[in-house]
Amino acid sequence: MKIAASNLRGRVAAVALIASLSACAGGPPPEIATPAPALPEAFFFQPDSTSRAGLDALLPIDDAAFLELIGHALRDAPSLNEALARVDAARANARRTNAERMPNISAEGTVQRNRINTGQFGDGPADFIPAEQSSYGANLVASWDADLFGQLRAQERAAVARIDAANASAAAARIALLAEIAGSVVDWRVLEARAKAIESDVSAARQLASLAQTREDAGIAPGFDRIRAEAAATASLSRLAALESERVRIAGRLITLTGQDAATVNAALQQGGPSLNPGSPPASLPSELLTNRPDVASAAALLAAADADLAATARARFPRLTLSAVLGLLSFRTGDFFDEDSLVGTLTSGLAAPLLDFGRIEAEIDGAAANKQVAFQTYRAAVFQALGDAEAAYGLINAADNEAALAVQQSEQLKRAALIANDRYRAGLASFLEVLDARRAADSSGEQAAGAIGRAERARILLWQAVGGDAPQVMAEAHAEVDGG
Repeated sequence: MKIAASNLRGRVAAVALIASLSACAGGPPPEIATPAPALPEAFFFQPDSTSRAGLDALLPIDDAAFLELIGHALRDAPSLNEALARVDAARANARRTNAERMPNISAEGTVQRNRINTGQFGDGPADFIPAEQSSYGANLVASWDADLFGQLRAQERAAVARIDAANASAAAARIALLAEIAGSVVDWRVLEARAKAIESDVSAARQLASLAQTREDAGIAPGFDRIRAEAAATASLSRLAALESERVRIAGRLITLTGQDAATVNAALQQGGPSLNPGSPPASLPSELLTNRPDVASAAALLAAADADLAATARARFPRLTLSAVLGLLSFRTGDFFDEDSLVGTLTSGLAAPLLDFGRIEAEIDGAAANKQVAFQTYRAAVFQALGDAEAAYGLINAADNEAALAVQQSEQLKRAALIANDRYRAGLASFLEVLDARRAADSSGEQAAGAIGRAERARILLWQAVGGDAPQVMAEAHAEVDGG
C-alpha cells in the first residue's frame, strides 16, 4: 500500500513539473494592434443629388441583352464557378478542423503467425513452448485530444473565418463579372450609336456629292467638287467598317465572361436596347464600404483567421492531454476467439509539453504574429482601395457628364452649321470649300458625342462596382430571362 501511494505521488510530481515548465514558457500571444481605419464623413466628389434611385439603376437593367447575358454568366461563368469551388474547399477544411476536436475511433483486425527458435531457451526441454504460433485479434481503437488550452478551437475559428473570406471573394467575383458584362453591353450600344451617327455622315456626304454633280452638269461647278464630296463619303464608310473589329472584340470578351458560344452571345446582343441615357447617381457613405465591399469583407475575414492562427500557434507552448483506449479480442485458436478470456483492453492517458525546443515554437509564434500584421495591412489596403475607387468613380461621373453634355451641344451646333453652309451653297452664297469644311467639322461629332455618353454610362458602372453594389433583383430578373427564353 505504501508502494502504491509512493508511485502515485511520483506521477503527480512529474505532471506538476511538466505543467510548471510549460507555464514558464507560456503566456499570452503578442498583441498586434488593428485599429479601424478612419474614413471621411462624405465623398469629396459626390454630386449634390436628391436621386432616390438604388444602386441597381447604375447598371443597364432595362437592356434585355444584359439580363440574358448575366443570367448565362451566373450559371456557367468559369471565373464564378471557380470562386464557388473555393468556397466548397474552405467549408471542407472547416469540417476537418471541427472533426479534429472529436474522438477518433477506428476498427482493426489482425491475423499473425510467428515462428521462433526454441533453442534460445537453453539446452533444457522446451516442449511446452511451440515453435509456431498463430494469433487472431479484433480491436476498437479510440483516441481524443482534450484540447485543454484551446489550440484546436482556435484552428477551427481560423477555418471558419476562411469560409467567410471565400464567400466574400465569390461575391467580389460575381460583382466584377456583372460589371464587366454591363460595360461590354454598354460598349456594344455605343457602337450602335456611333454607327448610326456615321451612317448619317455618309448620307449627308452623298447628298453633297449629288448636289455637286448637279452643279457640275449645269456647268457652274468643277468636277473636283464632286470628287471631294465622294471622298468624304468614302472616309465615313471607312470609319463605319472599322467598327466591326470592335464588335468582334466585345463579342469575344463576352464569350469568355459568360461561358457561352458565339451564336448565343451574338443573338443576345442583337436584341434591341434602350438609347444611352445616364441617370443621376445615388448618394452613398464612405462607411458603407466596410460592409458592402466584398474585398474589404474578405480582407477582414482573413485578418480574423490570422488572429486565430496566432492564438493556435501560441497555445502550442502548453501541455496537451491525450486519452486513448483499445478494446478487443485476442486468441491463439479460432475456436477460442469469443471466449471470455480473449477479451483484452488498454486505457492510456498522456500529457505532453515542450521543454527544450531551442526556440522553435517562439519562431513559429513570431511568424504567426508577422502574418497577422501582413493581414492587417492588407485589410487597410483594401479599405483605402475601396475609398479611392469610390472617390474616383464619383469624380469620373462628374467629368464624364460634363464631357457628354458639351459633346452633344457641339455636335448639334456643328450639324446646324453644316446645314446652313449647305443652304448657302445651294443659293450660290458660299463656295464649295466652305461647305466641305463645315461638313468635315460636323462629321464624327455625332460619333464623338455617342462615345462621351457611353463613357458616362461606364462611369456609373464603375461606381456600382466601387461601392460594392450587389444586385439581387437584377440577378433574379436575369434568371427569369434565361428560364423564359
